[in-house]
Order: sequence, then structure tokens, then C-alpha cells
Amino acid sequence: MTAIAPEAAILRTTPASGQRIWRVVRLNMVNKWSTIWLPIMIMGFIWVVNYLIWWIIWVAAGPKDRADALQNTQWSGGAFYIFVYMLVVGITVISLTFPFALGYSVTRRDFYLGSALTFGMLAAGYSLGFTVLSLIEEATGGWGLGGHLFTSIYFGGGGVWSRLFIVFAAMLFFFFVGSTSATIFMRWRVNGLLLAGAILVLLLVGAVALITLTGSWAAVGTWFATMGPTGVVAWLLVPTALGAVAGFFILRKATPKS
Repeated sequence: MTAIAPEAAILRTTPASGQRIWRVVRLNMVNKWSTIWLPIMIMGFIWVVNYLIWWIIWVAAGPKDRADALQNTQWSGGAFYIFVYMLVVGITVISLTFPFALGYSVTRRDFYLGSALTFGMLAAGYSLGFTVLSLIEEATGGWGLGGHLFTSIYFGGGGVWSRLFIVFAAMLFFFFVGSTSATIFMRWRVNGLLLAGAILVLLLVGAVALITLTGSWAAVGTWFATMGPTGVVAWLLVPTALGAVAGFFILRKATPKS
């Protein structure tokens, strides 16, 4: 609590709305250890582990089989950690910072808009870093070993702007999934989360049933292949926007509870 008190004290003033929103951003970013440095350190550790795996494959496979063996690293899921962590950040911003901010007379509107701006800034920063690392990985031939972590097939083979967009949009999706889940919990507690989860499961099962009964799986596969990673991720902006709007209105009625 003492770590964020200096920033929180500033929130008592009532300047223009833009300044109040920016102060919420500063409040959310006070603990840079959990929002910036910790995910970078863990991502670095994941890279080290992957590098050791690539080196083992490089040595064990031999010159003739190295290319085929390392080709399978295009499906690496190691980089997905950073996206899951953004979901956790979205949850903690609402569940931990929101009750504290209300104690300093921050309006729910300003808090939510400031938090959304925080998510956008973090997504932009991380997507830029991710893209730079993917370019380095490409330029060095997979860090000299033909490995793939930041250039996995999920992120496409497009140019710089395509990679930036894919990572940025995916991070925004996870941010708002986390924050919307936290607002539901803040408003309706566990019962709200259970109901929301049940509705989501029913929708997914209904979609699978519809595709199966109409024999449309081939068309779905064709759609994914045609859209490519960039097109598929672009569609994530729809649930992201819906989650952001829903979170805004839910939070207006939410009351923190001990």
C-alpha cells in the first residue's frame, strides 16, 4: 500500500478528465516490477530454456537431420506465456487497483478509461519488443541454431506491420478477457463468473454442434487457411471490443468487497 501512496495522493485533485485518466495510468504503472520487469525476465528464461533445447537437437540430430528436426520448432508455444501474463495483468488491475483507486475518489469512468489506456500502452510496448526479437531471430537464422520462438508459425510469415498487428491485437484480447472477468467477479462475485463461464461453454458447444451437423468443418478449415494468422487475429478485435464495452458498464455498478 505504501508503494503506491505517493501516486494515489495526486488523484485527490480534480483536473481535466484527460489528466485524471493519465493519473490512473500512472497509478497502474507504479509497480513496474509486475507489469514490465517480471514478464521480461520470465520471457528471457523461456528463451534460455528453448535455446538449450535447440542446441541439444542441433548436436544430437547431426548435419543431415538438423533441418528437419528444427523445422518442427515452428510450432513452438513458448511465446504464448507473455499473452497469458497479460490476462493476469488485466485481472489484477481490476481486482487490486480498482478498490484502492475508489478510496481516493477516482470515478469508475476515469479508472476504466485509464486502465484501458494502460492496456493499450503495454500491448504496444510488448508487441514492439516481440517484433524486434522476431526480426533478430530471423536475421540470425534462429539464434544460430535454426530455432523458432518469436517467429513461430502462429505469428505468420508476414512483414513487420503484420507481426506488430498480430501481437498487439492478441495482447489486447487477453488484457480485456482478464479485465472483463475481473469486473464480472467484482460485480457478481463467483456466481457471476460461473454463469458467464456456463454461457460461454454453451455457445462454444452450440457452434461446434452447428458446424458438425451441417458438415462445415472443411469450410472452417478453408476459412482459417484463407484468412491466415493476420486475418484470424483481426477477428479477435470483435470480442475484444465487446469485452471492453461490457467491462465498462459492469464496472459502473461494481462495488469492491472484502
